[in-house]
Amino acid sequence: MSSPEEARVAPAPEVDLPLEWETDEERMAFLFSAFKQSREVNATEWDSKMGFWSELVLKWGRRKGRICTCLRELQQAFERRGSVPLGLGTVLRELLRRGKLQRESDFMASVDSSWISWGVGVFILKPLKWTLSSVLGDSKMPEEEEVLIYGEILKEKAEEAYNLYQNSTLSSHPIVGLSELRSLCTSICPDERTFCLVLLQLQKEKRVTVLEQNGNKIMKFARGLHAKVSPMNDVDIGVYQLMQSEQLLSQKMESLAQEAERCKQEARSASKAGKKQQALRSLKSRKRVERRIAELHSKLDVVQGILDRIYASQTDQMVFNAYQAGLGALKLSMKDVTVEKAESLVDQIQELCDTQDEVAQTLAGVAINGSADTEELERELDSLLLDSPKRQPHLPSVPPKQLSPASVGLPSFTDAELEAELEKLTYSDGELAQKTDRKASDRQRVLELHL
Repeated sequence: MSSPEEARVAPAPEVDLPLEWETDEERMAFLFSAFKQSREVNATEWDSKMGFWSELVLKWGRRKGRICTCLRELQQAFERRGSVPLGLGTVLRELLRRGKLQRESDFMASVDSSWISWGVGVFILKPLKWTLSSVLGDSKMPEEEEVLIYGEILKEKAEEAYNLYQNSTLSSHPIVGLSELRSLCTSICPDERTFCLVLLQLQKEKRVTVLEQNGNKIMKFARGLHAKVSPMNDVDIGVYQLMQSEQLLSQKMESLAQEAERCKQEARSASKAGKKQQALRSLKSRKRVERRIAELHSKLDVVQGILDRIYASQTDQMVFNAYQAGLGALKLSMKDVTVEKAESLVDQIQELCDTQDEVAQTLAGVAINGSADTEELERELDSLLLDSPKRQPHLPSVPPKQLSPASVGLPSFTDAELEAELEKLTYSDGELAQKTDRKASDRQRVLELHL
């Protein structure tokens, strides 16, 4: 049992913990205990404990962004108040059985990893132990230091590294050196082990092939997102050597340019100090260096020209392959088509058109006979109309009496009524005039008072 001081300094797991981790002591005591010998003793408790730790182990790996782990690292990560989970070994064995984890030895045995240098101590296990592990299978409990791989996280890292390369300037040619690729993938692969595992995963997916040439490891990437990498040939190796020559020439020219500048400064300093001969020697050295730079520059132009031609030829080859594919498709589509068959088909169409015209003319002749019969019937109808007696049209009778204006319903007024109405109108007009004169006089008086 650990002391309270040890319990306080125990590191907390870098993962979202369930609520009972800090609140339910009884539950955590059960979860930190070892598994029973057999699941059949109590399947419910076994499944509950297995589900809790399996989910926590997988979440921990994803949160940390780790490709690999081991039993000891997980025990330290999930230490709680001085206690470590006693059943983590059983949990890891179950995850191995489900395929959520994979032994590093088994993974590397499934890929050609002969290019990896074992002398640098990148991997802990030896090939002999890998063979033993592959024979025993996943039923064996993993050792404390045995490296286990998160398969899904490794695939995601490999995809990320592949996309990073495709979007970089290194993808101008499928061949790249191991050191250049390592520098490019520093943000994704923080350590050497992760970098090698990512390359092995890409190699397993047939998107990368590795070759060791004169002590240098070179990689060839597949062109395209879903393409498979082709074996490395002499052309690829030659292009890589030209690229290396281009890089070395550029570095040498940069170094000589710095030397020429140094000679120039020495000549200036010697001239100021009155050392004319020394200044002249420095200037001569500068001239020699500049001639050397010019020679290297011409060689660099030749190398770059060859590389440009190679890239152009690769483009031409791609276009040529496209032409060949198009020609093959065209031949396949025209497989059963010949000139004789086309002429025969046109003749048949012409015969059908002639037959259709004859049928149309025959039908038109039937229509002409029918119109003749109609004309004969119309003449017979006209003769019947001429033989019938003429009849006057029926019109309404004229009324015997003429309509008088009195029959119209208009209102009638007497002379007395009209005179009375006129007097009312006259009275109203006079009263209105008096009222208007009265208002005008009132306004005049108000104006005089103000004045």
